[in-house]
Amino acid sequence: MSRTLLPGVIAMALIVVASNILVQFLYGNWLTYGAFTYPFAFLVTDVMNRVYGASAARRVVLVGFVVGLASSVIGTQIMGEFGPLVTWRIAIGSGIAFLSAQLIDILVFNRLRAGKWWRAPLASTIIGSTVDTALFFTIAFSVGLIWLEPGNDVSWANEALPLLGQGPVSPLWMSLAIADFGVKLSISLIALVPFRLAVTRLMARPT
Repeated sequence: MSRTLLPGVIAMALIVVASNILVQFLYGNWLTYGAFTYPFAFLVTDVMNRVYGASAARRVVLVGFVVGLASSVIGTQIMGEFGPLVTWRIAIGSGIAFLSAQLIDILVFNRLRAGKWWRAPLASTIIGSTVDTALFFTIAFSVGLIWLEPGNDVSWANEALPLLGQGPVSPLWMSLAIADFGVKLSISLIALVPFRLAVTRLMARPT
């Protein structure tokens, strides 16, 4: 692994580990704390892609995936106040969603990289976020996948409530997913600023 990619790998691993833990704690009624950390994984991927290319970005994603998965497995063995810091369903959902979404992000970014500077990171992040949200919340909390971890009580996430407090009655995790996706969309716009700054600074470095 090249030293130039090491900061990206470290940043990615920290984001994944923190998000796996924070996603279990609610912020308000419809969000988890993980909603505010995980979207920055797309920022790391896009910066690596723009500066070092798709191959380098995939390496960062794959190493981040392995480190994040290993940390998640460790987290399943550490007991917190309400049980393991990371449940197996969250570990599985996080891993599948992360790898799928990040690789799709790289693919979309490459298709648009020759256009306006903001098009590739914005479009790839939005599409990747859509895939990530759908996969993660379904795998981690849907009652239909209870067989993944029979001992994990996800009844709290399947409590029937009006969608986002106003819509049709649906499981709580669906409201969490929609609210989470809204945060991802907001951060995808905000992240254009650090994306531009980071890319400009890295590409200005002498080779």
